[in-house]
Amino acid sequence: MQKRQVFSGAEWEARVGYCRAVAVGPHVYVGGTAPVAAGGGTHAKGDAYAQAIRCFEIIEAALRELGGSLADVVRTRMYVTDIERWPEIGRAHKEKVGAHAPAATMVEVRRLIAPDMIVEVEVDAYVEGAG
Repeated sequence: MQKRQVFSGAEWEARVGYCRAVAVGPHVYVGGTAPVAAGGGTHAKGDAYAQAIRCFEIIEAALRELGGSLADVVRTRMYVTDIERWPEIGRAHKEKVGAHAPAATMVEVRRLIAPDMIVEVEVDAYVEGAG
């Protein structure tokens, strides 16, 4: 099976040595996706809902490059710095992938790569013809 990679251009990819998404056959793995603003920095500081939406926008772009969409997501993992913000993050999750109800996990972590980031999302997807 062919392995395909998608890079988002985030500064951390080159520094750490990873890519945004990897497809092996129809299995697509999208790494932890932080709410990075289009020009760099953190998107929507202080807004958990908007940050979660931004994570899914970045994920969606990676899936598109591999011939997929958010409808192909089968599992999500959400890392949050304040579990009390779960309703906002959960609302974004439902809006973006809830119609296809993937298996999901949300856990609180001490902090993310930038101190003003509230949420980071990773997904697994099954995309026919991705590999």
